[in-house]
Amino acid sequence: MPSVPLSPRYRVEALQKLSTQQVDVLVIGGGVTGAGIALDAASRGLSVGLVEARDFAAGTSSRSSKLIHGGLRYLEQLDFKLVREALKERGLLLTKLAPHLVRPVKFLVPLRHRVWERGYIGAGVMLYDTLGGARALPRHRHLSRRHAFEVAPALAPDALIGAIQYYDAQVDDARHTMTIARTAAELGASVLTRTRMTELLRDGDKVIGAHVRDLQSGTEFDIRARVVVAATGVWSDEMSKAAGIPAPFTVRASKGIHLVVPREKIDLDTGLILRTEKSVLFVIPWGRHWIVGTTDTQWNLDLDHPAASRADVDYVLDHVNAVLRKPITRDDIEGVYAGLRPLLAAKAAETTKLSREHAVANPVPGLVLIAGGKYTTYRVMAEDAVDVAAKNIAGAVKVSRTSELPIVGAEGYHELWRDRQDLARRTDIPLDRVEHLLQRYGTAIHDLLWLIGEQPDLGTPIPGAEEYLKAEAVYAVSHEGALHLEDVLTRRTRISIEQRDRGVRAATEVAALIAPLLDWDDAKRQHELESYLSRVHAERSAQEQPDDATANATRLSFVQC
Repeated sequence: MPSVPLSPRYRVEALQKLSTQQVDVLVIGGGVTGAGIALDAASRGLSVGLVEARDFAAGTSSRSSKLIHGGLRYLEQLDFKLVREALKERGLLLTKLAPHLVRPVKFLVPLRHRVWERGYIGAGVMLYDTLGGARALPRHRHLSRRHAFEVAPALAPDALIGAIQYYDAQVDDARHTMTIARTAAELGASVLTRTRMTELLRDGDKVIGAHVRDLQSGTEFDIRARVVVAATGVWSDEMSKAAGIPAPFTVRASKGIHLVVPREKIDLDTGLILRTEKSVLFVIPWGRHWIVGTTDTQWNLDLDHPAASRADVDYVLDHVNAVLRKPITRDDIEGVYAGLRPLLAAKAAETTKLSREHAVANPVPGLVLIAGGKYTTYRVMAEDAVDVAAKNIAGAVKVSRTSELPIVGAEGYHELWRDRQDLARRTDIPLDRVEHLLQRYGTAIHDLLWLIGEQPDLGTPIPGAEEYLKAEAVYAVSHEGALHLEDVLTRRTRISIEQRDRGVRAATEVAALIAPLLDWDDAKRQHELESYLSRVHAERSAQEQPDDATANATRLSFVQC
């Protein structure tokens, strides 16, 4: 498949195309579900446009626990259908669709009660191992108390009497979402970020497109479409208002926060899963870091910038420290991020009791709404949405083929990974660097290597974020659709949560690298730097506030990019 870089030039051409040509399907929303819908529709031969008001995965899809999993706790709720479906998708992602971005991760489940708990949890994990697609990973193991402490010496002596270890998978959610969108573009879709839908176009009762504003230039124009599919997550209720119709379903936002701490602060050879009174707490390996989370609390404040408060941070610290020999402190925290889960509202009063299954509605001709679900099942959600959208398009529409469609960088990845030592020798790049690039770009590593060959300095680390090469910042703009400094530091890379200074030192170098590609003058480059630094200050200040209301007010009081 020929490469279609999401470059500034591509964006100009996509704007021109969408403003002058009708498309079969217009997708509103650039999270994982919206990107998946664009890919599914394009793979069926439909003409597709996608508009996203911010950046790919700027909302929920970059702020998850970064797990591809069946939802072990849903077995306890007897939601076998959801677990089976999710495990099947996990298997596809690991083996075929995105093996360069999705990889196995093992977890330890501490046992605190003798006899009954091992049998109860063991039966659940055994079922988890055998449902659809689960055989892509090793089976679970029962561990004695001694063996459990061998793989988890960080745990306090009274933390367990034994354990069960099982496997799931993890993903860089923001990169995965962007790569899905890029794959859609390679199949002909026109995908645009920083383009906001301002109103729906109507012909009587029928929706025939959307009026949008290009936030980069301020230009406004109409996009005509045979059907509009809105995949707007926690903003779903706003789409119903825009259509002037009663909401076919209501979405409730549940906030989850995560902490990022150095790997050396928790002495584990495995991930960890713990029960709390309100949610499940994970300790997830993430390169040279741990991701620790999450919370699950109702959120009724600003949806664009959910804020983590001091209470949120303390909640996570208190619960993880309850099982550690040596507690981690606020001073150990390198990064914090908060996201909102879009949960389908039900009669349950607590968000933790709401279903993660999705719903699709076609409330008026030409408009399809989809909400709910979980990251792992994005492809199924996309297929269901396009199936419904197809009923609004004259003529036969092909069936979905995304279960057989690898995303950019996946095809040939297994062979390239097997030969990575040879690749390192041929390119004179250290093996650990080659592995880092392969697990972020897959076979698209050759694009990075070409950039480095043309400009050898791009093969050197970014000062202040030495895990990343300068070429990665350049590639984020030249091929991956980044338009702002924040896009590069927060989503194309994870510098903003992996560096203790939240990427402040790296920001100047990255801004200098990408400025020529985006035609920034000195004033624009300085504005981007100030916007990013303001955001960092706002988030850190919010994390010192006692509750949601004060954290939200503090986060919004600073300039936003």
